[in-house]
Amino acid sequence: MLLLHRAVGLGLRQSCRLKSTTSKICIQVCSTNDSFQPQCPSLYFSGDNSSTRGWRVLGALLGLGAVLTYRDHHCRAAQESTRIYTREEVKSHSSPETRIWALYAIHNQSHVREILAQYKIGELSPEEKAPSTLKTSDPYADDPIRHPALKVNSQCPFNAEPPPELLTENYITPNPIFFTRNHLPVPNLDPDTYRLHIVGPPGGHSLSLSLDDLYQFPKHEITVTLQCAGNRRSEMSQLKEVRGLEWSTGAISTARWAGARLCDVLAQAGHQLCENEAHVCFEGLDSDPTGTAYGASIPLTRAMDPEAEVLLAYEMNGQPLPRDHGFPVRVVVPGVVGARHVKWLGKVSVEPEESHSHWQRRDYKGFSPSVDWDTVDFDSAPSIQELPVQSAITEPKDGEMIESREVTVKGYAWSGGGRAVIRVDVSLDGGLTWQVAQLDGKEQRPGKAWAWRLWQLQAPVPAGEKELNIVCKAVDDSYNVQPDTVAPIWNLRGVLSNAWHRVHVWVAP
Repeated sequence: MLLLHRAVGLGLRQSCRLKSTTSKICIQVCSTNDSFQPQCPSLYFSGDNSSTRGWRVLGALLGLGAVLTYRDHHCRAAQESTRIYTREEVKSHSSPETRIWALYAIHNQSHVREILAQYKIGELSPEEKAPSTLKTSDPYADDPIRHPALKVNSQCPFNAEPPPELLTENYITPNPIFFTRNHLPVPNLDPDTYRLHIVGPPGGHSLSLSLDDLYQFPKHEITVTLQCAGNRRSEMSQLKEVRGLEWSTGAISTARWAGARLCDVLAQAGHQLCENEAHVCFEGLDSDPTGTAYGASIPLTRAMDPEAEVLLAYEMNGQPLPRDHGFPVRVVVPGVVGARHVKWLGKVSVEPEESHSHWQRRDYKGFSPSVDWDTVDFDSAPSIQELPVQSAITEPKDGEMIESREVTVKGYAWSGGGRAVIRVDVSLDGGLTWQVAQLDGKEQRPGKAWAWRLWQLQAPVPAGEKELNIVCKAVDDSYNVQPDTVAPIWNLRGVLSNAWHRVHVWVAP
């Protein structure tokens, strides 16, 4: 990682040699200090150039610099033999300030290793024995214990989903098997010293709220389904490679949440709706060694609407939030993608622009199937807020052997933005003919259908069939329906995967 940092610095210096050809932009690149903290470049733009155009020019220069750096490194590597390092030399680059790989262990993937291979600087001496005990600075060492039934998609940070047969066993998902989506290590916060900072508007006043302070606001309870933007991503990757966790159908769960309404807390700080567009930005208390925290935002209009029921939640299914799910306080935004439900909430502010967090500006956006990593422009697409209509089969499982007389098909259906699910269609022959499934539970309130509908279909197995291709599709109250295949909705990040869900089963003779 240190070499990568130096390579970027070299690339910047080589890029800056080109500044004589660019009269309208001057880039001052500072050197790095000894603690591996890059000094921020100063940017000066003249004329009519906007800051956006300036950053694009900077990006082009950085790209050219990286190419020149790689060429320089490649030439030197061809002339130099592989260097052997001692453990003490390696240890000098493993301080909390420089040991980044452990934190972002999720990126230990083949395409990332291929990129890093060109920057190999040497090997550890084979003559040195590994020490019997190692003092670890593992940022995940204090993570909570998880339920063994969860299907783990990444260990560090921890991301896991319940098996499908457990997912729809109950309308309310039990806390231990609620799907977990973490981006960074789980903080271990003291509820007695916890404070939530609400930044006040000009002329208003900021708040520093303890848990007891939050309890003084009217308690509001709602049942809400949370779904990750990458739910069912694994089906997109079967068509063409995408980058992201290989979620199956379980990156979705439902709980009964309780807490203070965000609109009540914002109002006490002096915030109100304004004519200009504004956003409520959330910042978590989970962070990396540079202090960068997870963040996201939602429009102020949603946050201030009492009917939108956005919560600063401190209870989940009648209990304090589990650590994996945001203890002591998280945001719950009904009808909106899980990425905006910021956990371990530390700060709330109202800004004229959406959050500048990487996860708001450079992730969780959908693109055309024609867009790849060489052509993607994240600024060209809006951040995902409400999710499209979704359904999936949880029983029977793909590849299962079923009885020859009757089959019971079960699953879930949900739509974003509070849109109610009005129908689920099920086919036993790959979509040639359809039957309407029975929706379980109460009918949903139009515009406030925050939670899923579980459904099931009992149907005779057609005589003589040796296998069934079972398909489901849901329809919401705006008559949105799932697309039949993944091909037209494929995107490089594998988000918004909501094509017909299919399982193939065998019929017992």
